[in-house]
Amino acid sequence: MSLSGTYDPSNIFAKILAGNIPCAQVYEDDRVLSFMDAFPQTRGHTLVIPKARSRNLFDTDPEELANLIKKTQMIGRAIETAFSPDGIVITQFNGAPAGQTVFHLHFHILPRYSGDEMAKHTSGQMADMEELNTQAALIQAALYNN
Repeated sequence: MSLSGTYDPSNIFAKILAGNIPCAQVYEDDRVLSFMDAFPQTRGHTLVIPKARSRNLFDTDPEELANLIKKTQMIGRAIETAFSPDGIVITQFNGAPAGQTVFHLHFHILPRYSGDEMAKHTSGQMADMEELNTQAALIQAALYNN
């Protein structure tokens, strides 16, 4: 599969943006949506996506990308406040061979805790929605109370 291609408006993130699939929302504005990963690799695993249609980093308008990374930084700081991890990994995949499974640009924010193993990407273990909503509320509190 090539890095370029046609955007598929039926991808799961497009469905979340359209309100057809629920998510544990962390943040939303007119250009960005952030929510908890339904298949978390670690406690606090959060996704940040643009509302603009883009498959990956390389077909995204540079201004949209600049805004997206600013919001990723802002949400990452709130995750740091909410969970006090020992480190944070921010990752992004481009193309199936690189690990991309949803072809809508997105950043993963992964809090890391010393001594804890991180689950594999797309491990198939869906999280409890109540727990994801609880984690989202902790991040929101850090976002809006600082």
